[in-house]
Amino acid sequence: MDALWFYAIAFVVIWSLAILFKDKLKIDINGPILMRRTGRMRGLIDRIAQKSPRFWKYSMNVGIPIAVFVMAWIFYLLADSLASMLAAPVPSTQATVALAIPGVSIPGSPINVPLGYGLAAIITVVVVHEFGHAILARAEGISIKSIGLALFAVIPGAFVEPDEEEIKKAKKLSKLRIYAAGSIFNMGFGALALIGTLLLSMFFVGPSFHADGLYITNVIPDSPADGVLKEGMIITSINDQQITDRTSFITALNTTKPGDMLTIATNQETFTIKTAPNPYNPSISYLGVHTQKNLAIDEDISSIYGNILPWLLFGFTTLLRWIFIMNFGIGTFNLLPLKPLDGGLMLEELLNYITTNAVANKLTNIISMVSLMLIITSMGYSFISAFI
Repeated sequence: MDALWFYAIAFVVIWSLAILFKDKLKIDINGPILMRRTGRMRGLIDRIAQKSPRFWKYSMNVGIPIAVFVMAWIFYLLADSLASMLAAPVPSTQATVALAIPGVSIPGSPINVPLGYGLAAIITVVVVHEFGHAILARAEGISIKSIGLALFAVIPGAFVEPDEEEIKKAKKLSKLRIYAAGSIFNMGFGALALIGTLLLSMFFVGPSFHADGLYITNVIPDSPADGVLKEGMIITSINDQQITDRTSFITALNTTKPGDMLTIATNQETFTIKTAPNPYNPSISYLGVHTQKNLAIDEDISSIYGNILPWLLFGFTTLLRWIFIMNFGIGTFNLLPLKPLDGGLMLEELLNYITTNAVANKLTNIISMVSLMLIITSMGYSFISAFI
């Protein structure tokens, strides 16, 4: 099923049930967001936080400078990327910030997130982020008013609501710890997922599988491949050059010019496609497919373990990889100096150390507007240039 149809059907079903059973299930509807508050997890958060509040505070004392560095780094990358895009002699779609919706191919976005893996990874992002804030809030002695599940249209998540009045009265350092905690927890969790990915890839996936062509995960609309190649096909050769991975695929394309006819052999049949100029570099050929290595289990592994266990572990490895990508990407984005993101809240609190609250608020609002304009311009330019 097309991802957009999945989202549309899920939206209608979930929201219909939410409206029908709103009072019975105690669901709050706030615009495009469904929320169900509960107090059940507060005990768990209290136990984690109070087991060693000093540990959490000291950890965030290290986390604060990391968060500040990432804040400056991501702002610089965004500004530098936009400057490079605007200065380029030809349109470029390589933006630092890109919109990514699981299962949906967005023009101008360099990342294509699978539907299932993407939704699962986003759930970990939100839960880990909110629990990070909650644990540090409790370690600082700040009350948690409520915890709950949330749904933004059809994207699932979670939320934690600390007592805002208590946060306002807290010390500056305590606020910085709480604000930094969400993204630091995301980056830490992402690092653990990356380690798991590397270990499983190194000791299991690598020795157990071999590449056997390129699996088409998505065909970009209005590209040369659109209407010819389809998701699920496996590319095995281009112009009689064997294709086993992305490197051989790019090498084969680089031996051609825009406008050349390609003979593409797949596991279903052979097609002839005329290439177009690449959106990133019009001097090289462009086909318009997102791909990944098509893997096959080695016979000796299959004879010992069968086919189910290797593929389950491969799927788990892929999930860990997307958990790393989404936690790191969204965690770092959340540190942009842009209110109400955590980076904007941290920036205002840092400015409060050197100036008055009024001046800090004004400076933060100005920098937030600059950050927002950089994001809108960068993403808009990428989107438009994808059609040029």
